[in-house]
Amino acid sequence: MPYTFTLTATIPASPEEIYEAWLDSLGHSEMTGGEANMSGEVGAEVSAWDGYISGRNLELIPGERIVQSWRTTEFADEHEDSVISIVLTEVGDGTLLTLEHSNVPDDKRSYEEGGWQSHYFEPMVTYFTGLRGAMPAEPRKKSAQQSTPKAPPKRPAKTAVKTKPAAKAKSQRAASPAKAAKKKIKNKAKKRRPAPKSRKKAAPKAHKTARRKRR
Repeated sequence: MPYTFTLTATIPASPEEIYEAWLDSLGHSEMTGGEANMSGEVGAEVSAWDGYISGRNLELIPGERIVQSWRTTEFADEHEDSVISIVLTEVGDGTLLTLEHSNVPDDKRSYEEGGWQSHYFEPMVTYFTGLRGAMPAEPRKKSAQQSTPKAPPKRPAKTAVKTKPAAKAKSQRAASPAKAAKKKIKNKAKKRRPAPKSRKKAAPKAHKTARRKRR
């Protein structure tokens, strides 16, 4: 009796990148490691893994959802096609891929028990990780509100060598008239003072001679 199972995996890529790679023949081939023939049109026939998988596009929502009929060479003639539904949800680390595989033959448990992980999810993680490592990340553009204005260039600070002489010159100019006035007053005082009289030593000798004459 057919059954349905669901698997999830986080892929380091955007939903749009996974969607485009899945539906592109070259991208699907490089992503999985097996030759693929894919299409982005609803109703188109598709194949993967060197013809091991074949099917048809049933529903396509760009960047969100892929629905394909899916059967392998191991399906018997009486087995109907299974259906895979891939939902892509953006998350912080990339994209959460949710796979629902329905109408799977009961004896094909290997698809759920490691088949999708080893043939799709793990190769996809390796593929997109390599792309991220090879391509430099684009810088995010800042909005007008987020962008911070550049600080104006700082003017060079005035050194003490330039300011101190100017202060000294001002003080000297302010003090020079006062000093000149003091010098003038001192000079005038010196001129007004009478010169000291010199004592004559010869006067006593003259008195002695006069006394001798009187005798």
